Amino acid sequence: MSRSPSGRSKRASGPDPGVVREIHRRLVRAHGPLEPPRRWDPLEELVFTILSQNTSDVNSERAYAALRARFPTWEVLAGARPSRVAAAIRSGGLARVKAPRILAVVREIRRREGGFDLIWMREASDEEIDGYLSSLPGVGPKTVACVLAFSLGRPALPVDTHVHRVATRLGLLPPGMAAAKAHPALAERVPPRLRVSMHVGLIRHGRTTCKAGRPRCEECPLVDLCPTAPSILGGKRDGAPDWSG
Repeated sequence: MSRSPSGRSKRASGPDPGVVREIHRRLVRAHGPLEPPRRWDPLEELVFTILSQNTSDVNSERAYAALRARFPTWEVLAGARPSRVAAAIRSGGLARVKAPRILAVVREIRRREGGFDLIWMREASDEEIDGYLSSLPGVGPKTVACVLAFSLGRPALPVDTHVHRVATRLGLLPPGMAAAKAHPALAERVPPRLRVSMHVGLIRHGRTTCKAGRPRCEECPLVDLCPTAPSILGGKRDGAPDWSG
């Protein structure tokens, strides 16, 4: 906390907790119940999240279904050649990049565990899970957060491109913050009970309204809470919030 000239505590940046809760309420009203996606086994979620990078939900789901159909057990997948895995997941895009990444993860888990069962994570702490997953080849904070949130039901907030963009425009993240730092920063802003649903809401809002390029501020239910909207709409409005300091 910094101190204002009057000696009172002042938040370093970003909206206060009441504004964060109001953003969440409006996202629910605008986009319906913000239920998280399916809950899978940790390894399933891990592989699916790798497949989902830089592609649509439809394409990643198609690629995952094709992968499991072609390699029905993790042991069979672990013994496959990268070219065969790439052929199976081609519909998900970047297949030649994702195939060796998936194989490296699956093989490393087999080496450590003597198999593929990560059920122990259901009783482990978030810190233990984060440390384990982060040490796997090519696994970053977004993938870790997806496993925590969607497989294990933990209060994590994965930051993808939509979440990062919308949260920055809303002042939940400072401009220019790297994605790796955005995970702890956004978790600090959003109460644990709201994190998973806030993730879902920010993604939906980013896809439908707060798009890359020119966002649709004219029809945005968050426009009066957004410090970026005035510059998009062509001039600061009376009462527009400013959380830059």
